[in-house]
Amino acid sequence: MIAAQSTLRAIALEEPATIRVFETLHLDYCCGGNRPLAEACAQKGLDVESVVASLNSAAYGSAPAARDFTNAPLAELTQYIVATHHEYIRSELPRLAAMAERVASKHGPTHPEATMIERQLGLLADDLLLHLHKEERILFPYIEAQERKLNGSDQTPEACFGSVENPIRMMVSEHESAGALLEEMREGTNGFMAWPGACPTTVGLYDGLAAFERDLHRHVHLENNVLFPRAIAMEQTVSAA
Repeated sequence: MIAAQSTLRAIALEEPATIRVFETLHLDYCCGGNRPLAEACAQKGLDVESVVASLNSAAYGSAPAARDFTNAPLAELTQYIVATHHEYIRSELPRLAAMAERVASKHGPTHPEATMIERQLGLLADDLLLHLHKEERILFPYIEAQERKLNGSDQTPEACFGSVENPIRMMVSEHESAGALLEEMREGTNGFMAWPGACPTTVGLYDGLAAFERDLHRHVHLENNVLFPRAIAMEQTVSAA
């Protein structure tokens, strides 16, 4: 468990998930990271016990069990994807991008993989943010409208893309592109492993990228393997009615 006597730097290096808490509280875990946590909290006027509790929760808290959406209404699934995974992407990408910029600026000349991460992360952000927009504005509303039609609504949903299989095919291709960018970053960093003696910001960046990849895998699974096949089957049922 994390102790108030530990330095910010040691905590960040040993438990990179705590970096999110440090950033939220504006506690300098990098350049000023050699101070004990208690001292840093006192200087900021923060209650050290509350901070320790937040740090322990970030480092050791257990993730909630994944929900089974196999038979849930598709509207519930689309809303869950947006609220959980889309919002995670929107909040996490700017944080990771800012860290990548700092790491590349300081360490890029001696560690070219840091520059590669900054570049690939920028490409990933551009692709994913447009991808989310298309799902939320076009595909998901159509799927939800199809479900309402199946459940008795008199209104037939309109689509500019023909069958729902067409945008789904595009979304799957974009999932593959995002996965390929993350795989390039993973391979270029030996599995998101920071180099020996790396600063806490670098450690936090690589830990954040690994967490981002895990979340994207869960996100894509829900869409490719649950939402999309059910949406295609539902459209066929509505068309045959």
